Amino acid sequence: MAESKRDYYEVLGVSKTATDAELKKAYRQLAKKYHPDINPGDKDAEAKFKEASEAYAVLSDPDKRRKYDQFGHAAFEQGGGGAGGFGGFDFNSADMGDIFGDIFGDLFGGGRRSSSAYNGPMQGANVRINVRISFMEAVFGVTKKFEMNMKEECPKCHGSGAKPGTQPQTCPKCGGKGQVIYSQQSLFGMVRNVQTCPDCHGTGKIIRDKCPDCGGSGYVRNKRTIEVAIPAGIDSGQSVRIRGKGEPGTNGGGRGDLLVGVTVDRHPVFKRQEYDIYSTVPISFTEAALGGDITIKTVDGEVTQTIKPGTQTDTRIRLKGKGVPTIRNKNIRGDHYATLVVQVPEKLNSEQKALLRQFDASLRGEKIAPVQTEKGPKKKKGFMNKMKEAFDEFSE
Repeated sequence: MAESKRDYYEVLGVSKTATDAELKKAYRQLAKKYHPDINPGDKDAEAKFKEASEAYAVLSDPDKRRKYDQFGHAAFEQGGGGAGGFGGFDFNSADMGDIFGDIFGDLFGGGRRSSSAYNGPMQGANVRINVRISFMEAVFGVTKKFEMNMKEECPKCHGSGAKPGTQPQTCPKCGGKGQVIYSQQSLFGMVRNVQTCPDCHGTGKIIRDKCPDCGGSGYVRNKRTIEVAIPAGIDSGQSVRIRGKGEPGTNGGGRGDLLVGVTVDRHPVFKRQEYDIYSTVPISFTEAALGGDITIKTVDGEVTQTIKPGTQTDTRIRLKGKGVPTIRNKNIRGDHYATLVVQVPEKLNSEQKALLRQFDASLRGEKIAPVQTEKGPKKKKGFMNKMKEAFDEFSE
């Protein structure tokens, strides 16, 4: 009965002013959701699929939609100018066939594609190589040269793959389209599946007489030297892209790119974290105690830094702008962080030991006899000067 049916617009979930594109989109979503091949054995899903198909078959036809808008379901009851229910609607129309082709293509990998997707211009594949560089080369940049076997157009056949004097022929199976269409009968009519042509592999051409130099591929490999400028600031795991140095394209498509992956060697002194550099700088006991100027190695060379008396181990010094340049702008650099480590003497002579004891006693407010050297009493010097001299000898 007509009154038992839901409104077709309600079934598709669209308004009565929906455009053809909106109708098609709504139906396609419902068809994919409730298709029997997706829901085997589900009677409820099958019923909803049939209901949506019926609604779309009516509303996608301008004449039937006009009648439905005027008379409702009664327009298609017996004698009402319709086709007598669901079974009478034409599911082999061009529009319905296209939709079913889309659905089955999505479900089973066939799909509908234009012939240009097969035999149109296609860019060549990218080629990846790897290079290892030193820490300093990564900081300041470097130019590297590589020898590569590059795939190039065959000079004998000029890329056609055919023997000189002959030409590739149009594939008889696909008619040069690069794709073939298979039709199969389903519950809802004929369904079209589009696949790559198995004879020409999507090129649309068949080469009967192959070029002896390239074997019909249209390409040969030649050794070429490639120069790659690796920018300052690059880090391990990053790549440099060289446009147009990859595999050649097909059917007039451009070459792919060359991707140069970079691995940076470790440095014995410096460690990198993003654009900052870290290092550990040993200083002597007397330098830490008395302060003064120390030398710190950086990627730019040695710099002199003044430290305060009583500097402790793990004191960190920031050298602004002495880090790694950024890739985008080599004039913008990170910082260098130097961590000072006080070296404690391991071997002391008797005089050095005596001076340390005297120093320790003075810190506790005790008094001990002045230290006498092996050469006898010397001209009176300050205690700290004597310590410095003694430990300078140790440092040497």
